Amino acid sequence: MNFQLVILAFCLPSFLLCAAESVNSKPNIVVILADDMGYSDIGCYGSEIDTPNLDALAKGGLRFTQFYNTARCCPTRASLLTGLYPHQAGIGHMTEDKKIEGYRGELNKNCVTIAEALKPSGYKSYAVGKWHVTKATNPKAEADKYNWPLQRGFDRFYGTIHGGGSFFDPTSLTRDNQLISPFADPEYPSNDYYYTDAISDHAIKFLNENEKGKPFFLYVAYTAAHWPMHAREKDIAKYKGRYAIGYEAVRKTRYDKMLKEGVISTGNTTNWPLPPNLGEKEFWEWDQRNMEVFAAMVDCMDQGIGRIVQALKASGQYENTLICFMQDNGGCAEGMGRGKEGATRAENAILPVLRKDYLQPDMIPKQTRDGFPMRQGKGVMAGSGDTFIGYGEAWATVSNTPFRMYKHWVHEGGISTPLIAHWPSGISRKGELESTPGHLIDIMATAVDISMTTYPANVKPMEGRSLVPLFTGGKIEREALYWEHEGNAAVRVGDWKLVAEHGKPWELYNIALDRSEQHDLSQQEATRVQQMTAMYEAYAKRANVESWDKVNPKSPTKRAEMNKKKTN
Repeated sequence: MNFQLVILAFCLPSFLLCAAESVNSKPNIVVILADDMGYSDIGCYGSEIDTPNLDALAKGGLRFTQFYNTARCCPTRASLLTGLYPHQAGIGHMTEDKKIEGYRGELNKNCVTIAEALKPSGYKSYAVGKWHVTKATNPKAEADKYNWPLQRGFDRFYGTIHGGGSFFDPTSLTRDNQLISPFADPEYPSNDYYYTDAISDHAIKFLNENEKGKPFFLYVAYTAAHWPMHAREKDIAKYKGRYAIGYEAVRKTRYDKMLKEGVISTGNTTNWPLPPNLGEKEFWEWDQRNMEVFAAMVDCMDQGIGRIVQALKASGQYENTLICFMQDNGGCAEGMGRGKEGATRAENAILPVLRKDYLQPDMIPKQTRDGFPMRQGKGVMAGSGDTFIGYGEAWATVSNTPFRMYKHWVHEGGISTPLIAHWPSGISRKGELESTPGHLIDIMATAVDISMTTYPANVKPMEGRSLVPLFTGGKIEREALYWEHEGNAAVRVGDWKLVAEHGKPWELYNIALDRSEQHDLSQQEATRVQQMTAMYEAYAKRANVESWDKVNPKSPTKRAEMNKKKTN
């Protein structure tokens, strides 16, 4: 017998075992995205809200202090999932079709999702929560679901296709490819349904059902803490009275804690005073309640994240799982449900009870399942399923401490997000802060890097940079970061940021000295403004960014106009 063949036969089982171990050792990836929360809304970034599970992940991993999103829900999800700027992925605005390339309201065929990219490397992929990257929320035919999660690389999905809705009776609730009712669901029976808990529970379910030895990508897209302010009473009670000290005092307490945590510094931030006309006076107790419910929503989400972490530990996957937590935009100043004084709750139900298999069609339900009409307006105490209210501009300013502007705008308050990265076997830096600027386009590049995947050549190349070098104290290089949403535009090059509101002149800030964007240097640095403007215009041309007046000429652009339109 050929001696070499004998040796090969003897070694082959060991070789195959090693190969299998090599495949199985690929890290798992869990990406958690929160909704409509500001930079200071979790404990380890300054908040008074209790988030012990996120705080623990930060203590065992890295906190990024200059990480960015795209200022709005749909574009952020498109960028996060594809590693492209949102216009390149087809969602330069929201999920309506503007009939212009870059603004079609659907993920296009020139991109791949992280799930699609990882599939050739043997990954199973699961998505739970808010999808919001297709206009087909109630498709008339199966073919219309071409941008639903299972058609974009995911093996399982539980969540909502639409972008917003009740936490007690969500619209477009879906399992895999089928719209379902939360009250006629044999796989998840519940008489006390709450969407945040359902997202967490299904994330754990998919983890537990994953084939042993198969690496996985899990995308957990919570709708907390997007309006409406809905939470369980037991969670709300925990925050009763916590906000009685007022907007300014809460904001100052946060600012001081942020300095202590190191996520900001006195060298480049100013806790500028709130405008005197901001906030409620006559309805102050009502607005306290709105923030109490907001805090309860964040708290419940953190509890669910804790259960997901425990599931990873129980399955032995925790050490080899990269967990990333971030937010889709800054705090939301929209005036949802904050118009004239609202109605009190009726003593008895006055509308017909809905069937258990009724599929909720409306973002704002007309009534609860048990027959109570929906209520909005000042004085309507948020929390229960018959209310639909946002927490307003004053609390959004607190959420975004100490930055300017909100969701929709690309000043720091609209685009700054925490990023917590935790990976025991892959991140050597524990409990440290990372100040390198980053963007959620970097998540795709990071996933491709650690999974040893070959990114497909027949789609647009990734815009992001892998964050892996930062995990061990290295560096990453890039030319610039760019933003555009509703005509609000920005470019960041090193420490310099050029930014403008739609229809207004460019402003220039040195972020290293003035991240609160209080001192516009555009007049003193005219040459720099000219150079960065040229960079932005070149980006806009290659990334399918059009003039907002061309895309949506009738849309209001000023904050006061937008808030008036959003108010009910």
